[in-house]
Amino acid sequence: MVSKFTIGPWVYLALHGSYGMMWLIKDNMFPDKQWDKETSIPMGIFIFVGLGLYWIAPFILISSGSQPPASLIALAIIMNLFGVFLHYSGDAQKYYTLKYKPGLITEGFFARCRNTNYLGEILTYSSFAILAQHWLPFVVLGFFASAAFIPNMIKKEKSLSRYPEFEEYKANSGLILPKLFGFGTGTSTQISTTANTSQENR
Repeated sequence: MVSKFTIGPWVYLALHGSYGMMWLIKDNMFPDKQWDKETSIPMGIFIFVGLGLYWIAPFILISSGSQPPASLIALAIIMNLFGVFLHYSGDAQKYYTLKYKPGLITEGFFARCRNTNYLGEILTYSSFAILAQHWLPFVVLGFFASAAFIPNMIKKEKSLSRYPEFEEYKANSGLILPKLFGFGTGTSTQISTTANTSQENR
């Protein structure tokens, strides 16, 4: 009988477990407004079941008894660290910047990438998926990216496009991958718009 208490599941538990605990801390210190909305019971059940798809990766990893190679484990840890760093640090910058100075955030974590938070989430969940060494967790991640991440990014882009200052910011930043070249003017300052618009910097 293959033991389920191998290095792969333990690493997965450490990465996903600590990510969840940090999420609770983050939600207490600098919560995201979009999660602070009431929802119906049916929708709550739907979301709960939908998020349960993320458990496919650890199920496959544990039930298959596969042993991720050391190189893959190292890659997963690196991706997870960068993902959590970008996601939570970006959320912290957004929360505290908008708390004291509403406006379109064009510096720090958002200087070169307009959706640092989503980039971090994709890296984080990709780190979980690669440990399973199976294609199905990537299909789940692709589903969430197509159903939630991309539509939200497009919606934000359309909303912010009403402001002339956004075009300059857009030219100097990537939608989800950082734009490392082509630095123009104005990216090191925070362009003032309205408090309502600034809430869309997610």
